[in-house]
Amino acid sequence: MSETAQTPPNGSIDLAIGAALRDLRQNRDLTARQLAADANVSAAMISRIESGQVSPSISTLGALSKALEVPLVSLFRETTPDHVNFTHVKEGEGLTSTRIVDEHSHEFVELAFHKRRDLQFEARMVTLLRQTARPPIYVGHGVVFVHAVEGEAIYGYGQREITLKAGDSLSLDAELSHGFRRVLTPRFRFLTVQAERRR
Repeated sequence: MSETAQTPPNGSIDLAIGAALRDLRQNRDLTARQLAADANVSAAMISRIESGQVSPSISTLGALSKALEVPLVSLFRETTPDHVNFTHVKEGEGLTSTRIVDEHSHEFVELAFHKRRDLQFEARMVTLLRQTARPPIYVGHGVVFVHAVEGEAIYGYGQREITLKAGDSLSLDAELSHGFRRVLTPRFRFLTVQAERRR
């Protein structure tokens, strides 16, 4: 295995890769010497990478990721942007909105929304009232999670109908048509979380 390495052009990236490598190695209870043997690189190279002294080649990183049994991208997990966001919504707070689709309307409270380069994530608390107008049906991407908080309703997933009562949960691939078909109690409240890969 070639151990080609260059003087770091960007010290912060090399330090981040080194920190990720050290963390992954230690989580697997491997010594630098054991990892070096598995990846067919020298223990000195492992030490230099972990201390951010070198910019390892892609082939070296590939050998290390294979030896650690992790995707190559795991070695870049600490090379995040210089900012991150978090949302803390206290009880009774959140952005309240009303969605109107044809003659149907329902309220929801936005609890979280994150849009990253690779992922979009959102969480809402939704209140449906029993009404003659049918709730909307959705088709999308990613995964949807629904947790019933109050009441009872019928959820449609493709041709299947699923009864949800308080305490029940449902998760599904969003590519198939899905959505509530009937509210059986005067009011139905549920938490919904959706995550999808950004294309």
